[in-house]
Amino acid sequence: MVFDLGGVLTESPMTAFAAYEAEAGLPNGLIRQLNSTDPHTNAWARFERNELDVAGFSAAFESEARAAGHRVEAARVLEALRGELRPAMVTAVRRLREAGLPLALLSNNVAPMERTGALGELLGLFDAIVESSVEGVRKPEPEIYRRALVRLSEAVGRPVDAADCAYLDDLGINLKPARSLGFSTIKVVDPADALRELSELVGFPLDGGA
Repeated sequence: MVFDLGGVLTESPMTAFAAYEAEAGLPNGLIRQLNSTDPHTNAWARFERNELDVAGFSAAFESEARAAGHRVEAARVLEALRGELRPAMVTAVRRLREAGLPLALLSNNVAPMERTGALGELLGLFDAIVESSVEGVRKPEPEIYRRALVRLSEAVGRPVDAADCAYLDDLGINLKPARSLGFSTIKVVDPADALRELSELVGFPLDGGA
């Protein structure tokens, strides 16, 4: 099984983006719009591939916002990335771990994740962790999904094929390449619905059932 982090195992940053937009009098959905414009070369994409540092990202992102006619504080946008863990999803990962299924975390991020606290405990449940800021490639680039399979295969000592894996993400644009590579895909909108779907795939309850 391969999981995204933000919007899957943690609360979606989109909620925090919307709150900042409302507070600052910005158009609803502006940050998401900026992130999806020129999605392979914009400030966000380069930041997640570790091609920009925080200062470089902030300058580039705020410049993109100004070009769109708005003033956006990049620091406030970055604050929105710290989503709380979803307990039901964490419990599901634990059950998958106890069942002996290979587990990987595949995340677009802007810095390597800290292996401390509750997040560190969660990360310890995964056999492989693949981060865009470390790999220099990001979702939805197909290469990062291939690397997740390679890392997972190396970690468990046997080949793990896409056809044997489900991939969970909250963004359709990230699910499409995974599906093309042979993954079963689950779009996480409502976590409870996603867990029911995943339970059906693995053949045992992950959604609070006995």
